[in-house]
Amino acid sequence: MNTGSDEPGEVAVSADDETGKKTDETKDGQGLGSRAPEFVKARRLLHLSWQVLIFVIGLAVVVAGIIMLPLPGPGWVVIFGGMAIWATEFVWAQLVLRWTKRKVTEAAQRALDPEVRRRNIILTVIGLVIVAAILGVYLWKFGFEMPWNIKNQ
Repeated sequence: MNTGSDEPGEVAVSADDETGKKTDETKDGQGLGSRAPEFVKARRLLHLSWQVLIFVIGLAVVVAGIIMLPLPGPGWVVIFGGMAIWATEFVWAQLVLRWTKRKVTEAAQRALDPEVRRRNIILTVIGLVIVAAILGVYLWKFGFEMPWNIKNQ
């Protein structure tokens, strides 16, 4: 999976800052890596426990989102929420989230293209006309009777 941008020369992992220390800054200014509080990062066992907790909470949210896909509920929103929880602690989740955000932005830009919008509006109007015609034929033939109440017609 390509997690970088389409621009050549961008480094998505690390760069040197003015002190000579390695940082995980990227082009957009947000660093990669753990966003845990400093007192948690300072203690290895506490930081590992913190990461396990974040992983378990994120996993629970992602699983709930997957369950919501076929059931009523905002499945994809919850899945991306779980990814955002993971992204607070894990670089791989941050990269996946950035890639997803970029793809959604590109899709939104394509959808706002005037030709695409015109085509979508035309297709929507055609679909609505077809649905109205089917509904009109049903009402003309059966009236306001529910389909399960219609006797052998």
